[in-house]
Amino acid sequence: NGWATSWMKTAAITSKIWDQMKAPWYNVIMNKARLLWIDLEMTGLKPGEDKIVEVGVIATDWDFNEIARYESAVKVPQDFLEARLTGEFWDKNPESRDALINGNCNAHKIAALVDAELVDFARENFAKIEDLSADEQKQVLKKCGEANPCALAPIYLAGNSIHQDQKFIVLEFPHLQKLLHYRQLDVSSWKLIMENRGIIFAKPEDHRAMADIEGSIAELKFYLNRGNFKSKNSNFSEEKK
Repeated sequence: NGWATSWMKTAAITSKIWDQMKAPWYNVIMNKARLLWIDLEMTGLKPGEDKIVEVGVIATDWDFNEIARYESAVKVPQDFLEARLTGEFWDKNPESRDALINGNCNAHKIAALVDAELVDFARENFAKIEDLSADEQKQVLKKCGEANPCALAPIYLAGNSIHQDQKFIVLEFPHLQKLLHYRQLDVSSWKLIMENRGIIFAKPEDHRAMADIEGSIAELKFYLNRGNFKSKNSNFSEEKK
């Protein structure tokens, strides 16, 4: 009896220590992001002529739980910015225009520095291939061939009309571009289908990067809930406002 009691105490202590060790490791894997939600504010819509002036990023898992966020102004010549932020659109949105101009006055980071910070953000918050389930690892290796298990798992760009943002990413954030998967999650595609069926989401149009990408995530949640789509991992719910 004495031996059994001693063994049970030892087992209980060992189990407690293991749980304490396991919890942080488990949380690290479960909290790794898979979707890179991005909204860019630009001086216009012409890549190569216009420039990025603000970036808002939210990294989430497949259930749109936020893992981390990043935002920054991107310094451009002040006279160039003021010359480009003209016309009917900006006349209708003077608060957003003034905020971008004032933000640029106080900005210190050029595009190359923001690009480097975004790469660091991705490496810190996104899953590596070794973090994936066995089935997911097989899928990645099947598409990519033999890959370094410490390499990042596919990072999917997400947002509204995200193909337009990516045109600027290719030119101004080339190192981030190298980390991105060719597939994208474009909320605009969902918008077209849902609005054709009379399902309308009243998305705020703040024309500020972080507020706009928050709106894109809320919009997709809204569509998925209206369609009663369920995640294979867990249920998510639209935030009530």
